[in-house]
Amino acid sequence: MDLLPDMMAENLHNSNPKPRFSQTFNFSFIQIFSMQMKTAMPAFALNCTRILLACALADLVSVRNCNYPGTHSVAKNQHKLSKTPVLYHDYFAIRGGGERLILTLAEALDAELFYGFNSQNSFPDKDFPPQHKSLNLATFLRRPGIRPIVLAILFRLQRGRAQKHAIRLFSGVAAPFAAPKGKSDGKNIFYCHTPPRFLFDQKQHFIKRIPLPLRIFAWPVLKLFEYEYRRTIAQMHTIITNSQNTRRRLKKYTGYDSEVIYPPIETDNFVWKGQSDYYLSTARLSPLKRVERIVESFLAMPDKKLIVASGGEDLEALQKRAKGAKNIQFCGWTSDQKLHDLIGNAIATIYLPREEDFGMSPVESMAAGKPVIGVAEGGLLETIVDGKTGILLPKDFTNADLVSAVQAMSPARAKKMRTACTEQAKRFSRDIFIKNIRAIIERP
Repeated sequence: MDLLPDMMAENLHNSNPKPRFSQTFNFSFIQIFSMQMKTAMPAFALNCTRILLACALADLVSVRNCNYPGTHSVAKNQHKLSKTPVLYHDYFAIRGGGERLILTLAEALDAELFYGFNSQNSFPDKDFPPQHKSLNLATFLRRPGIRPIVLAILFRLQRGRAQKHAIRLFSGVAAPFAAPKGKSDGKNIFYCHTPPRFLFDQKQHFIKRIPLPLRIFAWPVLKLFEYEYRRTIAQMHTIITNSQNTRRRLKKYTGYDSEVIYPPIETDNFVWKGQSDYYLSTARLSPLKRVERIVESFLAMPDKKLIVASGGEDLEALQKRAKGAKNIQFCGWTSDQKLHDLIGNAIATIYLPREEDFGMSPVESMAAGKPVIGVAEGGLLETIVDGKTGILLPKDFTNADLVSAVQAMSPARAKKMRTACTEQAKRFSRDIFIKNIRAIIERP
């Protein structure tokens, strides 16, 4: 349970061999306080106390870190800045579209890559660039309520390292905290997949998922995190968003405008392979993805087959809900090759997230010539052409609406949409993405 102070001390030591006495005292105080409280407080209260103390310390370090001896020596001599781009990303927990985007970007730019951790459910080490390093966030700190805050602290302590590079790219919610101050030499570029949903439009949803005794701690922590997040993105020279939808949301909640560069789809990997007898869901199994609505609808259609090729926090509940249904199959997270095969042989895919930022899954489906049954909100309005590359349900759709859409998307109709789907997917190719990112990097 004392890993957080130890990790913070280690990172601080790496960026400044001789930390000030006051900094050392603050780390020691947290360690001693934690030891004393272990026997006096329940685990949940202890964790919340640690979070509050860590947040306060992060703010202290963020101010002092810029005054450490030697941290400005590189910035004052731009010719000494490394020409190798450095890329900071939150973490790799799943084989998601955002994670795939980062690996694509790191490979294309031959960049160094730093991230919080990599789980066994995400990409194997062979898919990572040669120059990559995990911050090795301890497993017990990876829980949703604690993870972004601790990661923000760890990334904040990477500022000194980031400042040695002329081009610095940031992706995620916590990784941007590694950005040096905007007035320093070099360029800070932020690729925003979404403003933190737990701070803004989905705050109430996330608060309700926190145990009642902890909610009193959640509000001050979220307010402090929001304050630091706003200060962090103010250091960016360029902000990129993954869709017009995300651009509007970022502008609404933070006041910052951005440029839109759609995420890359490896269109060569997603190809038509035939047409089997099933519909496919690849969305992560969490409440905002609404996969439970898909499962419920197929329970009402025993003659229609559904394959769910993903994992997530709702997996057990959904498996229990579909127990005994011969037409519903759960595969869990699959290899890339199996995913390509599943998409390439499906009748169509179904993707119904709530206010999705962009949504790479529909584009992957269309690249394989497979239409998408989606919902008319969020980023899906920018990718799916209703009636031509899929069917868009109303925002307030019912299960009956979904049943009707599946019945309307017959194998014959899905085949007729094949060409339109592949043409639409070309708008989101890897080559276009890399070209647009390079244009921003090379901009004076």
